[in-house]
Amino acid sequence: MNAKLKYRHELKFVINSHQYFIIRQRLRNLIKLDEHASKSGEYHIRSLYFDDMDNTALYEKLSGVRDRNKYRIRIYNKSDCTIHFEKKIKLGNYIAKMKEPLTREMYNSILAGNYEVLNQPDKPFMMELYRQLTQNMLRPKVIVDYVREPYVCRNGNVRITFDKELRTGLNSVDIFDPDLSPILAIDDNLIILEVKYDEYLPEYIRSVIQMDGLIQQSTSKYVICCKYLKTNSWEDQ
Repeated sequence: MNAKLKYRHELKFVINSHQYFIIRQRLRNLIKLDEHASKSGEYHIRSLYFDDMDNTALYEKLSGVRDRNKYRIRIYNKSDCTIHFEKKIKLGNYIAKMKEPLTREMYNSILAGNYEVLNQPDKPFMMELYRQLTQNMLRPKVIVDYVREPYVCRNGNVRITFDKELRTGLNSVDIFDPDLSPILAIDDNLIILEVKYDEYLPEYIRSVIQMDGLIQQSTSKYVICCKYLKTNSWEDQ
């Protein structure tokens, strides 16, 4: 485990709209909305996920490999004000994230196949991305699009999010495409509940998310959206 990275616990659940309304109502009496949320209490996330020619990230997830990585470019509210190239690290029951900011020009260059914009020897993570793209043939695979309702709690540094309206960009790989019309990738009655925390999860929060016997699941938005690409033998299983 890299001591320089901040590793956290992550729990995931798939809930229906009825469970969502009850859990959200209880949470609102305990913790606050994230300050980054809009007046509606939400914000929009769009990510472009990358994988290599062998779809390693996809198949490691499907095979239940405990230690794995995923690379993505992420934006918020469809704006290019904040663009990050990220690496999500899964190590057993812990997760961590590395990221570097991109300009719109850098993003355009990467999408056009010009990876030299990442060749920055003074930035180790940029160099890792550069090697992944030039040597390991990491390439854009699928757009993952959804609306997030975020809550935070200082005790345990807890972050709880409801991810709604999960959509896929199908075969489009430009997150800024003005004509992009993502389609629903999950039943619109279902919502992905994620709970992230540091050393401990306060009992009063744990009791809320364990209502109605919720079962922790290893849910991946990337895998769900990849099923719509229709290029894999497991797609109709």
